[in-house]
Amino acid sequence: MIDLRLLREDPDVVRASQVARGDDPHLVDEILDADARRRSALTAFETLRAEQKSLGKDVAKATGADKEHLLARARQLADEVKARQSDAEAAEKQADLLARRIGNVVADGVPAGGENDYVVLEHVGTPRDFAAEYGDGFRVRDHLELGEGLQAIDTERGSKVSGARFYYLTGIGARLELALLNAAVDRALAAGFTPVITPTLVKPEIMAGTGFLGAHADEIYRLEADDLYLVGTSEVALAGYHSGEILDLSAGPKRYAGWSACYRREAGSYGKDTRGIIRVHQFHKVEAFSYTTVEDAADEHQRILGWEKEMLGLVELPYRVIDTAAGDLGSSAARKFDCEAWLPSQQRYLELTSTSNCTTFQARRLGIRERTADGSVRTVATLNGTLATTRWLVAILENHQLEDGSVRVPEGLRPYLGGAEVLHPAATA
Repeated sequence: MIDLRLLREDPDVVRASQVARGDDPHLVDEILDADARRRSALTAFETLRAEQKSLGKDVAKATGADKEHLLARARQLADEVKARQSDAEAAEKQADLLARRIGNVVADGVPAGGENDYVVLEHVGTPRDFAAEYGDGFRVRDHLELGEGLQAIDTERGSKVSGARFYYLTGIGARLELALLNAAVDRALAAGFTPVITPTLVKPEIMAGTGFLGAHADEIYRLEADDLYLVGTSEVALAGYHSGEILDLSAGPKRYAGWSACYRREAGSYGKDTRGIIRVHQFHKVEAFSYTTVEDAADEHQRILGWEKEMLGLVELPYRVIDTAAGDLGSSAARKFDCEAWLPSQQRYLELTSTSNCTTFQARRLGIRERTADGSVRTVATLNGTLATTRWLVAILENHQLEDGSVRVPEGLRPYLGGAEVLHPAATA
């Protein structure tokens, strides 16, 4: 949630952030108005309460008609006190509801614009020239054709059992995903993360606290009978892990690597990426999540990006890093970097990782604070980033395909696959 003190002291910063996101800047004025009414009502409440207390002493001393007069005034004051308290609570509720509609304040340097206005920060690696390797007549296979040849991906039975955008990973497909996710956990351990298998069902207050029940709430599965939500990322459960707590960050950030199944409705993606497993309703992911100080948040953001790049290097993928534009940020992110791998079959880049600096936005909603060296408490910063997910199999299969439909195993994954160097189609295995 937006810091109301910042909104009061520097509303133009918040207005500019709203404009950069493509959101309504007038919400700032509505919040300020509700907040002013709250403070005015509180001032009146406190004045009346003081008079009420003073009057109580006078009543105790008075007699006769004077006492009756004072008692009448006391009853009138009691009604006025309740009214002002009710006014303050109503204004506070309105200000809170409005504040929850405002996204995190966009960090300095974030590109302006929408989905296509990102800035490419770097390219890493070079896409393969399959024509140079295998001749002009070589036809690049997509991940589904390769996966079916390896008997690794079965979307037909996935659709039969669960519907569109579901699939089975079978045989080497299942092993390849486990290899990737276990490699991510090992790298996370080496970087000081605590591995966590997280719940995939969370309460509404946790989902709302992380900022996922705003504009994109229709992407989330909800179990109405139990009033629980299925998470689209373990970020949600990891953000809720320390909700309502005061943390000790004196030794550095608290880092967790969450392994979970993830669920997304993909509402609004009709007709997009319908082939294969690029855009699906269920997948697995290892997510990095950090709690740190406000001062350290930007540096931790770069560190998480560095760990993501290490994982992409481990599986030997060519990729680019983009700085996401303000209008394409989630409501909780102040800045987001994506790593996008080259997809040979479509001649485009495909997002594999995102890392977001959420500053104090989520922690303020969830009541997560730190105790500082002087004994005071303040809100912490939270950050998240993808270390590996099922979608990576798409890029691994396509970028490492061989002429006969086999797939070369990246060296970094071979120890997790019994030393296998090449995955062969089932018919020629």
